[in-house]
Amino acid sequence: MKKFFQSEWISRLIDALLPVFAAIAALLLGAIMLFLLKVNPIEAYKALWDGAFGSTNAFAETLVKATPLLLVGLGICISFRGDVINIGGEGQMIIGAILATWVGLNFTGLPGWLVITLSMLAGFLGGAIWGGIPGILKAYFSVNEILSTVMMNAIAVQLMNFLLRGPMIDPSQAELASKIPQTARLLEIFRLPRLAPTRLHLGALIAVILAVLVYILLWRTTLGYRIRAVGQNPHASRYAGIKVQRYIVLALLLSGAFSGLAGATQVFGVNYRMITDGSSSGFTGSAGFNGIVAALFGQLHPILTIPASILFGALLVGANKMQRVVQVPSALVIALNGLVVVFVVSSEFLRRRRQRRRLASARQNDESPPGPEQLKQVESSA
Repeated sequence: MKKFFQSEWISRLIDALLPVFAAIAALLLGAIMLFLLKVNPIEAYKALWDGAFGSTNAFAETLVKATPLLLVGLGICISFRGDVINIGGEGQMIIGAILATWVGLNFTGLPGWLVITLSMLAGFLGGAIWGGIPGILKAYFSVNEILSTVMMNAIAVQLMNFLLRGPMIDPSQAELASKIPQTARLLEIFRLPRLAPTRLHLGALIAVILAVLVYILLWRTTLGYRIRAVGQNPHASRYAGIKVQRYIVLALLLSGAFSGLAGATQVFGVNYRMITDGSSSGFTGSAGFNGIVAALFGQLHPILTIPASILFGALLVGANKMQRVVQVPSALVIALNGLVVVFVVSSEFLRRRRQRRRLASARQNDESPPGPEQLKQVESSA
């Protein structure tokens, strides 16, 4: 039995399923918390399932919630494969949404399809700029990208608050004493088509198509190969003639671009205007952070990030119904989502540890012994 579990393909299968096991463990721990609150865990999780998948409308809401997670997750797949950590999805979503909304509000004389196209491109460009700045700082000035992307989030929030309370505020709110920080509503012809009678919009299909394209980019093109090569071993890549700094910037630029597109689809597919409570999550719904977890759950693979995003979208939508049905505190719902996040992220460290052990075992048995550089590649991969 021990030999069976040590076989190569079984070990790799376990690695692939680690995020699933982590999510199940988090839900089991959540069940204990529900039990301590004198709530039937089975009834609670049944309400969660019904809220996410119990009807056509519920499933549509899950897909709506999953769409920005998938788009952000695709960008994370690119940046993490290039060994740069993008924590700036929230700010990139905001900047992308601001530029997209500005296009939608100022080019009202153009055809609807053209304005939607230009707005999506503007969102893509806005996120790319906001992601490219930390990329340049990382590549040419050795500034830690975690710190710079987090700081860019704060700048984006303050810029959004300024614009939505000033230059871009809804004219109907401008003269009121208690102004709501929001833009004017987009014209109906500028909104992404929906699948009636649900709120499911065209952005969900766009996100799935882009997932396939990102897979092709990363594994079927020279550009993607170079991004992954830089991520696995920048020193060997530089020796091979790859311009490492250029691809570090490109990885963060593309990552930010997909987050910016996520912000644009939220405006044109869901809210039809920008509105906030003063925080980043007031607009993004924390999709910029949850998208990171969805990408990790999908093993940083664009195709696997699709079901991972749907799972986390289901948790977000279903948890709301669970709160209503079994009357649990909202803090418990937040804690349950947080548990899933912590367990899934932790499973990634366990997966890397298992990879190192396999390599060490192979080296001891003289089965294709890896060198120091190969060990370093595994530690820095994914």
